[in-house]
Amino acid sequence: MVATDSRARGAATKPARVLIADDHDIVRRGLRAILTDAGHEVCGEASTGREAVMAARELLPDVVVLDLSMPDLSGLEATRQITVQRPGAEVLVLTMHRSETMVRDVLQAGARGYVLKSDLANDLVAAVESLAGHRTFFTSAVGEMVLSGFVAPRAAAAPDLGEATHQLTPREREVVQLIAEGWSTKQIAKKLGISVKTVETHRSNVLRGLGLHSVSEIVRYAVRNGLVSD
Repeated sequence: MVATDSRARGAATKPARVLIADDHDIVRRGLRAILTDAGHEVCGEASTGREAVMAARELLPDVVVLDLSMPDLSGLEATRQITVQRPGAEVLVLTMHRSETMVRDVLQAGARGYVLKSDLANDLVAAVESLAGHRTFFTSAVGEMVLSGFVAPRAAAAPDLGEATHQLTPREREVVQLIAEGWSTKQIAKKLGISVKTVETHRSNVLRGLGLHSVSEIVRYAVRNGLVSD
């Protein structure tokens, strides 16, 4: 694991208030068990991205442990909203994805930690304690990416679908996720409180902006970039 600031493990660690957000109950139970065994307080749980945003606002956690692939509102967009609405909380993203593009987008959204699910058993407690102390934490493979300086713009990089994630507006990301989850245009309009025409405009902008040509390509894009689970 890699933390950008040193962690003095010998010093006493103040228990942190933690909000767990994952759409799988068994995962939430496992995370709760690990954190409570380490002496931390799990103040709440959420099973969708929107629930996570609401819970962070109401429960005032120190750390939000957030799965990147969440239904209703992606973990990426939930991170953006949480860091704006609850600036005192740090967001620790959990994911199976280790792409440079996704790491960059997560950091730009305001998350301070990034842990691969394969490393949870070893890294979760240390990551939560680092973030509770307002220090960043990255799984070792991700930390190497960050330390190598990839987050800076790369002029020579060849463009691909993944590189365009950060160019979408927050509303466009919501529309992309809902399209990928199988919602119809009318359902999306009702859910987001906007007109059908506005949804169609967002979809057209997404297709044009990302160089895509069909709904199936939008779905593949959403899966590839962690907006929905595959």
